[in-house]
Amino acid sequence: MGASSGPRLSGMQKQVLSIYRGFLRAARAKSAEDRHQIESLVSIEFRRNAKEVDRKNFLYIEYLLRRAKKQLDQLRSPDIVGLSALNVSFSQTKHPTN
Repeated sequence: MGASSGPRLSGMQKQVLSIYRGFLRAARAKSAEDRHQIESLVSIEFRRNAKEVDRKNFLYIEYLLRRAKKQLDQLRSPDIVGLSALNVSFSQTKHPTN
């Protein structure tokens, strides 16, 4: 790929995009119905976290990245057919008190 005219991305932003693309690639290996469900869930989760998580809360973002990597590794297994969502509310995701 050539040079991009968009903004330069941080290392963490590159990791997030890489994991997002990984989920979409892993979804391609599943059935059409499961693929649609996985793509929808991944899109919803990433968009929700983009809105709700403070960009300066690096510890929480790193936690989300580790969790996503584990989920992606599980999804890549041929025995796994789909994903499920778990809604966990952290009151300090936007404004940590530390």
